[in-house]
Amino acid sequence: MVVNANVEEMARPAVEDETKNRSEIPTANTVELGNIVSYQAGAVVSRAIVSRKTGTITLFAFDAGQGLSEHTAPFDALVHVLEGKAEIAIDGEPFQLSGGEAILLPANRPHAVRATSRFKMLLVMIRS
Repeated sequence: MVVNANVEEMARPAVEDETKNRSEIPTANTVELGNIVSYQAGAVVSRAIVSRKTGTITLFAFDAGQGLSEHTAPFDALVHVLEGKAEIAIDGEPFQLSGGEAILLPANRPHAVRATSRFKMLLVMIRS
């Protein structure tokens, strides 16, 4: 199943009182990013771990064959694959990524994500 990315939600400014966001990781503590989000059969799971007016950091876990349909975002976004394998297309050109690799998704250019195996990624979007 390919889901539509909720780009508007990721691009929406954070709430004024940012300390009330319980899904965020604790400050001044170490965390194992891969353990924060879990795989679910036939699904894409996401969790925003930092949400500010200036940007967001979101973890995703994709089951094999799952993805995000082609969409655009108004800001550049960095995808860092934590584990597994993914195909990320930018303007229709596919890129194969494995754990430890990253790619910059340019603003206002169509891109899509597909899990070629189960994979987890960190998405960093900076609003500018």
